[in-house]
Amino acid sequence: MATVLVDADGCPVVDESIRIARQFGFPCILICDTAHEMHRDGADTIIVSKGADAVDFVLVNRVQKNDIVVTQDYGLAAMVLAKQGHPIDQNGRRYTEENIDQLLYARHTAQKVRMAGGRLRGPKKRSKENDLKFEVSMKALCEKVLGMNS
Repeated sequence: MATVLVDADGCPVVDESIRIARQFGFPCILICDTAHEMHRDGADTIIVSKGADAVDFVLVNRVQKNDIVVTQDYGLAAMVLAKQGHPIDQNGRRYTEENIDQLLYARHTAQKVRMAGGRLRGPKKRSKENDLKFEVSMKALCEKVLGMNS
């Protein structure tokens, strides 16, 4: 049975992830640090000490083949793919072997620009459309994973 794991620090679709996981009968685990501690009905919560990548390391050590991971972290998504999991971001974009290298390269380039004193535009304000895209894509991913497990 697949599990839905949520990188819950700053994740705008925690409640949606829990609701969809329940709809498909998947257990849901929220992983957050002490600065973002949260508890929700329908999900277990793992709280880790605050620190760079602390949540990522706990999550990647728990992920199993075919688990679904909700994250906006490209590095974590790459590690989930290596463990044959299915990472998806808060806008419904699935991370795949086909797009992860390009995303990691773009992140690296952006870091170089910032380190050189440059500025980049931040993300757009979240909209209802973003939530809807996430829900549609997450449900499709759950259906795919259910089919793999049967």
